[in-house]
Amino acid sequence: MAQEKILLVEDEKLIRWSLANRLSKEGYVVVEVDRGSEVLKVLEEQEIDLMLLDYRLPDTDGIQVLKTVGPKFRDLPVIMMTAYSTVESAIEAMKLGAFDYLNKPFEIDELLVTIQKALETTSLKRELSRYRRAQEERFGLGNLVGRNPKISEVFELVRKIAASSATTILLQGESGTGKDLLANAIHYASDRAKKPFMNITCSALPETLLESELFGHEKGAFTDAKTSKKGLFELADGGTVFLDEVGEIGPNLQSKLLRFLEDRTFKRVGGTVDIKVEVRIVAATNVNLEQAVAEGRFRKDLYYRLKVIPIFLPPLRERPEDIPLLVKYFIDHFNREFKKNTRGVSHAAMQALLEYPWPGNVRELKNLVERVMILENKEIIDVPDLPREILGQEPSRPAEQTFNLPPGGIVLEDVEKSLLEQALKRTGGNQTRAARLLGLTRDTLRYRLKKFELE
Repeated sequence: MAQEKILLVEDEKLIRWSLANRLSKEGYVVVEVDRGSEVLKVLEEQEIDLMLLDYRLPDTDGIQVLKTVGPKFRDLPVIMMTAYSTVESAIEAMKLGAFDYLNKPFEIDELLVTIQKALETTSLKRELSRYRRAQEERFGLGNLVGRNPKISEVFELVRKIAASSATTILLQGESGTGKDLLANAIHYASDRAKKPFMNITCSALPETLLESELFGHEKGAFTDAKTSKKGLFELADGGTVFLDEVGEIGPNLQSKLLRFLEDRTFKRVGGTVDIKVEVRIVAATNVNLEQAVAEGRFRKDLYYRLKVIPIFLPPLRERPEDIPLLVKYFIDHFNREFKKNTRGVSHAAMQALLEYPWPGNVRELKNLVERVMILENKEIIDVPDLPREILGQEPSRPAEQTFNLPPGGIVLEDVEKSLLEQALKRTGGNQTRAARLLGLTRDTLRYRLKKFELE
């Protein structure tokens, strides 16, 4: 049975008693007042789910009450009741946020149906509001973790983009670097956060189906088009569309996407009417689009149209100093999710994580922490708790490697110094991993760095 609380604002005692009696029998909790001046106090002191508001009151009228409480209690559904109805007053009440307007005398069953509809609508609005708050908390800028200079620049750029009117952003980087997280952060940190965030993985669908998903289709446009359907661009009007793996789009759809990006206008598949929308496009790819353009697999004009604001996410192996921060962030996250109390990682285990090259980037690190915390129930994660692949990495050493001495000879120390510099650059300055690339111990590497003044 319903337990919602209704505030009944009615000055006629008999009507108020009759309504309160019937609403109580229906399972509602009823709070009664007979003056408009009492409404705000009740709303501030109690959690009211719906207000029944008489138009004529001894000290004011329902319109003035709506003007007073409306700005502060926007989600509160209000049903106006009056025996002095005019079209003008009804229109004004609806403009001020009233859910409905009933003329006295009305059937009590009519009122009950209206109350039920209002409460259902409010429940959906509150659920949507909770969902948006959860998404904003999950994808807010506070979830961007890292102190490496490269990633710090990326985060600062994301903050600027979110606050701007930029409508086309291109995210580039290897798989698992967090492109989807950045796309969400850009949306939920912007004034578009209350509008839809729609995403699609372009490589997951054949071109014809992808076109229908993006642009929608009209009834009868193809064999299975039984009804008309809005596409993501239309559904996301005012919000953001995230096109993941945009580099996998086929040639025909590339040209249609280019036309859409030019003026944000499109036709549904099988349609003849131009539809204009205002959406922000965030595209992402792990493909080298410049190379794809050079090879003729991706339109040059589309590439430059997407590349209005390019962002490159560095791989995790180039930002090893962020690994301890990310590990702590993921441990805290999964502690909350799994109701555990893991405090951290041992020094030896962290050293193993720092030495691993992370081909799957941040996603692989997150999956590893999740796996360990599911399988283990320890305060400190230690080396034996780590997966075999993390501990079993060996230096990549070809079976045979030859170097052709130039006819004029070469200074061996120059080659050695160059290789040391390349190894440090490739590992972002991580000496342990640089030593592994060169097949050296870390002490030997340090000796040679000191020798060439590369410390």
